Amino acid sequence: MTVEVHGLREFYATPGGALAAQLVRDRLAALWPALPGMAVLGLGHTAPYLGLWRAEAHLCVALTPAGMAEPSPWPAPPTPNCALAAEEDALPFADSSFDRVLLVHALEGAGRARRLLREVWRVLRDDGRLLVVVPNRAGMWAHLDRTPFGHGQPYSAGQLERLLARHLFRAERRDAALFVPPYGLRFMGAIAPGWEQLGRAVAPRLAGLAMVEAEKDLFSAMPAGAVSVTRRVLMPVRMGAARASTDDQPSPAKVPGCTPMPQPPRPMA
Repeated sequence: MTVEVHGLREFYATPGGALAAQLVRDRLAALWPALPGMAVLGLGHTAPYLGLWRAEAHLCVALTPAGMAEPSPWPAPPTPNCALAAEEDALPFADSSFDRVLLVHALEGAGRARRLLREVWRVLRDDGRLLVVVPNRAGMWAHLDRTPFGHGQPYSAGQLERLLARHLFRAERRDAALFVPPYGLRFMGAIAPGWEQLGRAVAPRLAGLAMVEAEKDLFSAMPAGAVSVTRRVLMPVRMGAARASTDDQPSPAKVPGCTPMPQPPRPMA
């Protein structure tokens, strides 16, 4: 990752960070209420959020890019609930391994966003879905670097959808979170949910986080029709057939623009 995100664990350990995580979890639960028997991959720093589905998911893996990771790199095959570290553009999973992929604290700090999204497309199953959470360019959270959401490249929802479309994902739903200001979070407590509802109704574009759920777009990766390829093919010709058709073909001297090929001298008897 080109942008080092400082204090992720410290932020979420504070009362304000815990409140922010709860508000984001509420929106994630609304988008993905239940994932029974599914394989779920979280990329970035998703530990505060994967607990929503850990009890019912068949496999729940939290993978942190190597630049952000504290645990040791990729050790062994993933267990039903585990945390791993790996390079963001070389995910250590087979093709079509996951039903759902969640990106939080990942895309905005990715050094190679194109490679990251390509890898996500590869490990996602054909009917799989991706949910991306990024700092909203128009929100206050992207402009305050005292929180993890103030680091990296912010996006608007439209920018995020276009980026996903260029990498073979089809956006299905938009959402947003963190309408509360990033100041004095620990004192907001009970009024935060009401503030979120008010912000969603009055100023939906000023949320701190933009969320886009996208589906793996297989049709964009396939040609729309038959591709016409013109190529020259050399075919062997039987000498008998060639000799029989010699009289029917014009000689090179009679063809405009054609120079006869010189014939080698015949050996003397």
